[in-house]
Amino acid sequence: MIKIAKNKTILIKEENNQKIANVKFADTFFSRLKGLMFKKDLDYVLVLKPNKINNKRSSAMHTCFMRINIDIVFLDENKKVFEIATLKPWKLHTPKKEASYILEMREGSIKKYEIAIGDKLNFVCEFR
Repeated sequence: MIKIAKNKTILIKEENNQKIANVKFADTFFSRLKGLMFKKDLDYVLVLKPNKINNKRSSAMHTCFMRINIDIVFLDENKKVFEIATLKPWKLHTPKKEASYILEMREGSIKKYEIAIGDKLNFVCEFR
């Protein structure tokens, strides 16, 4: 019998190959709109890929209907961090410029993993 390997995507900090968390992608309009609404806990990073509209409002984030505070990391096209924020429920944040990727994660993750402006993050497929 052939065993098929399962895989998962993880987020790493390229500087030291530090594993940050498992990743889930929000790649449709509705999955991006819903984001982390109604979640009580978070054990993964949600990656949103905004539509290319070429303005920073397409990268704006809201925490409407959320129950938890979250850290948000904005990445450019090279997956370099250009802005970070922590949002409480029912808040809105518009970054300084358009993001190519937006990461939503558990509050405290930015501090725990020492994520800073200029860091390069990446998504890696890990086989189990």
